[in-house]
Amino acid sequence: MKALLRWLGLVLLALLGLQLFFVLRIAAMAAINPESTTFQRSEAWTLLASKGSVPWRQQWVPYGRISDHLKRAVIASEDDGFVNHEGVDWAAIEKAWERNAKAEAQIAKAQIRAPDRPVRAPKIRGGSTITQQLAKNLLLSGERTLLRKGQEFVLTLLLEQILSKERILEIYLNNVEWGEGVFGAEAAAQHYFKKSAAQLTPTDAARLAVMLPAPKRFEKTPGSAYLAGRTRTILGRMGSAELP
Repeated sequence: MKALLRWLGLVLLALLGLQLFFVLRIAAMAAINPESTTFQRSEAWTLLASKGSVPWRQQWVPYGRISDHLKRAVIASEDDGFVNHEGVDWAAIEKAWERNAKAEAQIAKAQIRAPDRPVRAPKIRGGSTITQQLAKNLLLSGERTLLRKGQEFVLTLLLEQILSKERILEIYLNNVEWGEGVFGAEAAAQHYFKKSAAQLTPTDAARLAVMLPAPKRFEKTPGSAYLAGRTRTILGRMGSAELP
């Protein structure tokens, strides 16, 4: 029994130590720009293994040198409640669950009606906020477990408590993936439009925002009807997007 309690105590101590490490890392980000994220390092290894080299485009630019159009487009597309929530948008999560359950029910009905016909898997929708996405990509691995999801929730709350909304959005926009080896607003603006992130037009910004759920896939289909239609939708929402 004593051995078990000692083991549990060591596990608890290790968990507390890990949380302290995360607190210190996030606190440092209030003044120091993160050089890379866990997701980026994972992508670099993948590129190195598959291509033998790491084609990389990224250049940090301060918040004021990123077009407000891009900030509004990303908020409108990814997290329209960004300014008002405290890291987790419970209403968005509930809606995502409802949409996913409805899609799965439709698939089940289709399989009953035609059991021999292949049915495409439903598109799973998430309700992650910009802060949650940053917590996951900045400090965590890509594994999908309850433990990792719980750590993501803790990190999300820490980010919201320690950093300002403006700083969270600044770090996110400078590190988010916009294509194979393309990270951050400046690299994306140069790669797709041959201009700086400060010069992006509303249409440019909406186009980039639409790519975020699957940037490497959309990079290969720049002229798709979906991208064009979704870009128009985001353009229509940008006017109501609140900036921090």
